[in-house]
Amino acid sequence: MALMQIEHGSTRYQQMVQLREEILRRPLGLSFTPEQLEAEKDDILIGAFDEGKILGCCILTEVAPDTVKLRQMAVSNKLQHMGIGYTIMQFAENLARDKGYRKITMNARNTALGFYKKLGYKVVGDEFIEVTVPHHRMEKNLR
Repeated sequence: MALMQIEHGSTRYQQMVQLREEILRRPLGLSFTPEQLEAEKDDILIGAFDEGKILGCCILTEVAPDTVKLRQMAVSNKLQHMGIGYTIMQFAENLARDKGYRKITMNARNTALGFYKKLGYKVVGDEFIEVTVPHHRMEKNLR
């Protein structure tokens, strides 16, 4: 498995969008708008690939000079619970740290809270609804 930063608009980026549509959007009856995808051009786009096929991905978006927000974490359904998400998260945290960020925040779906808690993320605040499903804000200081 190869982990890498993806260039916006590239073939790998198109694979990333398709995976996110399949895992995160279609089940909720949603899809991305061209404006939403264009807004990602300055984000840190991360993907895990095997023999050219995307396995999982996430996005880091700067929200403050020392903080990025983890968004759009997705792993192919048939590959979940195999350590791919954990590996992507380790890569994303290291990349954020290398770029000088000191904190990662996210709006995590309630169904994923246990996964992120195991990685050291803490729930901050009350439950809220985003894209029609319950979420909690989480954060982790990078050291």
